[in-house]
Amino acid sequence: MNKTHLQTLIIDKLQADLAVAKDALKASHEAATHAESKAENKYDTRGLEAAYLADGQRRRVHEIETALLSYRNLPVRSHRNAAITLGALVSLESADNCRWVFLGPDAAGLNVTIEGEEVLVISPRSPLGRALLGCEEGDEAEIRVEGQSIRYSVISVS
Repeated sequence: MNKTHLQTLIIDKLQADLAVAKDALKASHEAATHAESKAENKYDTRGLEAAYLADGQRRRVHEIETALLSYRNLPVRSHRNAAITLGALVSLESADNCRWVFLGPDAAGLNVTIEGEEVLVISPRSPLGRALLGCEEGDEAEIRVEGQSIRYSVISVS
């Protein structure tokens, strides 16, 4: 799998998410400052709720911009015959499935399809990301999810 192309797809998806988030921010800001949002009595909280929503949207825009910057500055390098670190593309196998994960600096939970395969972006802050850091091809990593242990075999690292 071409990691340069994978990073480009992640950046493209983040840019699309950013455009949507900026539109939502604009709409929520307009709602918060619109004349109809002015409180009619002490129990009317429409304006306050709209302001909270606008603040949440502003934070989301900032998160996406930070993730974009991280991916634009992430060097693409091979992790073959090396320990898993930031930027590694990893093929994992568990008892019930096989999956691809990309250990990225941010945007955990993002899914990207490349060469017909779905790749899940994880971060070093996630349980699986922490478990995989330092592993090599052939190693096993174990995480606990809802009290159950899930063991992953590292099939390949690139």
